[in-house]
Amino acid sequence: MFPSVLIANRGEIACRIVRTCRRLGIRSIAVFSEADRDAPHVRAADDAVAIGPAEAARSYLDVDAIVAAARMTGAAAVHPGYGFLSERAALPLALVAAGIAWVGPSVAAIEAMGSKRAAKALARDVGVPCVPGYDGDDQSDRRLAEEAARISYPLLIKASAGGGGRGMRRVDAENGLAEAITAARAEATAAFGNGELLIERLITRPRHIEVQIAGDRHGNVVHLGDRECSIQRSYQKLIEEAPAPRLTSAQRATLHAAAVSLARAIGYDSLGTVEFVLDEDSGAPFFLEMNTRLQVEHTVTEAITGLDLVEWQLRIAAGEPLPLTQEAIGFRGHAIEARLNAEEPAEDYRPATGTVLRFDPPGDLRVDAGIAAGSVVGPWYDSLLAKLIAHGDDREQARMRLVAGLAALTVAGVATNQGFLRDVLGAGAFIDARLTTRFLADTFPDGWRPPVPDETRLAALAVWLAGHATASGPWGTLGAWRLVRPARIYATVDDEEIPVIGDAAAFEAGGWHVRAAVTGDSVLLDIADAPRHRYAWARQDETIWVMRDGGAWPHVVRHAGDAALTRAGGADNSRRIAAPMPGLITSVDVVAGAHVAAGAVCVTMEAMKVVLRLPAPADGIVAGVHVAAGDTIAGGTVLVELTPA
Repeated sequence: MFPSVLIANRGEIACRIVRTCRRLGIRSIAVFSEADRDAPHVRAADDAVAIGPAEAARSYLDVDAIVAAARMTGAAAVHPGYGFLSERAALPLALVAAGIAWVGPSVAAIEAMGSKRAAKALARDVGVPCVPGYDGDDQSDRRLAEEAARISYPLLIKASAGGGGRGMRRVDAENGLAEAITAARAEATAAFGNGELLIERLITRPRHIEVQIAGDRHGNVVHLGDRECSIQRSYQKLIEEAPAPRLTSAQRATLHAAAVSLARAIGYDSLGTVEFVLDEDSGAPFFLEMNTRLQVEHTVTEAITGLDLVEWQLRIAAGEPLPLTQEAIGFRGHAIEARLNAEEPAEDYRPATGTVLRFDPPGDLRVDAGIAAGSVVGPWYDSLLAKLIAHGDDREQARMRLVAGLAALTVAGVATNQGFLRDVLGAGAFIDARLTTRFLADTFPDGWRPPVPDETRLAALAVWLAGHATASGPWGTLGAWRLVRPARIYATVDDEEIPVIGDAAAFEAGGWHVRAAVTGDSVLLDIADAPRHRYAWARQDETIWVMRDGGAWPHVVRHAGDAALTRAGGADNSRRIAAPMPGLITSVDVVAGAHVAAGAVCVTMEAMKVVLRLPAPADGIVAGVHVAAGDTIAGGTVLVELTPA
């Protein structure tokens, strides 16, 4: 086994790899960018090395910086985690040249599966079924149009070199093909540096099923079961489970055999995942792609097998045979994972940034986290903050445990999808395991809107009143129940002016009669004719976060006069489209002089691995376009300006 391992990654996966290294007595070495200097993975590792600025291209994606860090620290091996350089042959090639071991598959395997076009051809050669389509070398518009007509509509255009929905377009009829090809090619080139495309017949009710496989350098290959990954937003997984529900024994056997056959064909020698699309209507499986790395959702496989898959990776990379034969691998119960992301599901999953004020995970679930209180969630990386994994004797028990865990989780300071995840897990279609990749669109056809109970606004107001009293004079009875001489004050909660009579302990506001007990981290709210509730709270400047039962609500509370001054001093941005955060411009859909309607998408950009479509804020005429596809821009950059129509 290796005496030391450098982890070429960050966040929750780096922390998770550190834990296995520590258990095995391996010295762990973290790398970090300037933005991650105080990150949890840096504190968790035995040693840590700075590798560059916040931009991933100049730090976590810099092969030379990773190799230099490994040399400097005497690392015997490098584990890439997932994402970043985990599927780029350049890193293992450089490591081998430097005499450092690579914890991953051979370069030949990475290259064989790195192109979707080449991978599909290889899969067909070994008898693995593929979705009918075109993945040939002739990439001319004319040839793509001919193949589209042969395949028939509706169809999907995909980037050959990447994933995550980038460079992907659905085409329902011939008249939309040319525009889709142009847009997909431009987006693929900007994201991956490769504009090659493939075309596939569209499966209208697909399930996303994957099989975990493992191979070693002695010719052994096994599968470790399957996973259901159909709950996705923007082609990014949100909830995964193992085993996949509602598969027949014949379907499961077919998927497992196909995955093992493909891995054997390329001499696969690490952990990997073979992904399939399962047609919900016909029940037929089709090869999608192979990921030559550990997956985010490996945790659910670990839960039902009792195995440490990172340990398997390390042992295979050290030249050991697989720890178990296929016959010795057992499966127990069911596991479900939910990804806690810094994003706003009600705003088309827009990524969120900020400073984590509180992070209190539930104690009875496995939680793989890359944050802690005080962590800064910036715009530079993936929005994944943590994963919550529940295991049970059966699917329903696992589901209920995960719902309870999400309710017990407290997180404040950064908007997350916590409440959304609870609603997904509680949806009837999820409970019944009626899952396709259209699940979110079908379950929330008008989008998801979080409830904003009046009680949360009153809780925030109570916290603000307590702080106001502290700032104004002695507050000897903070947290006590009492009645005081009524005093009138005008406050605004989320820009709504509310007259308040009383103080934090007892007040009237907006027709509500409230008593409250405010402590340093909670507020007990007693409202007339309503049950008492206790909320956790945290404060950052004028924003007060209140949390209860898996919900987190940020409310901006001010003196009414302060709010009026803020509004009066603000700039008029009603006809400007600005970047909400740093990112990559993938397409510009308007030109100067064009008339646009309110809500029409003007610019598409990618930030934190999420595609953001920025609409016109009002009807108008495009007065100026200040960016082009391929531009990397800073947050706040004005992209398009409009004038009144």
